Amino acid sequence: MPRGRMKRSFVLTFLGATGTVTGSRFHLESPATQLLVDAGLYQGRKDLRARNWDPFPRDPAALEAIVLTHAHLDHCGYIPRLVKEGFRGRILCTPETAELAAIVLRDSAHLLEEEASYTNDHGYGLHRPALPLYDVGDVENALVHMAPVPLGSTVRVGQDVTASVESPIVV
Repeated sequence: MPRGRMKRSFVLTFLGATGTVTGSRFHLESPATQLLVDAGLYQGRKDLRARNWDPFPRDPAALEAIVLTHAHLDHCGYIPRLVKEGFRGRILCTPETAELAAIVLRDSAHLLEEEASYTNDHGYGLHRPALPLYDVGDVENALVHMAPVPLGSTVRVGQDVTASVESPIVV
């Protein structure tokens, strides 16, 4: 490498789905861009679900985008929480993923609200009052960030990052 030129470096950090198969969250940082690949909700055992309440280890407002691979809750379910905490970027995904994610996230919010209500009605839980991780209003605020990208296209995610939306291989 010639003297005086810096090598461009990208850092990929696994922020979720570590030690488990749920809560997919990958932080990609380049010299000019920060983004997430997936923003999943932890599901399953209580100790895993409790991780959803941990402070997010990056500033959500600093993220330019979330690249959403698909609409399973363990890949998209944390998006409303990130928006609630300051994320204002685009959520890049296929049009079909955007449609399915809207259904999945609204259903998730409804279940989280029901769980908090049940906990309050029956007087158990550590927090008074029990609150949902996010609610339907948070989901609606998140959905305005959806930026569907058609299959076969390439989109600029940040100053030095692009993403290609490839067609899945069908055998």
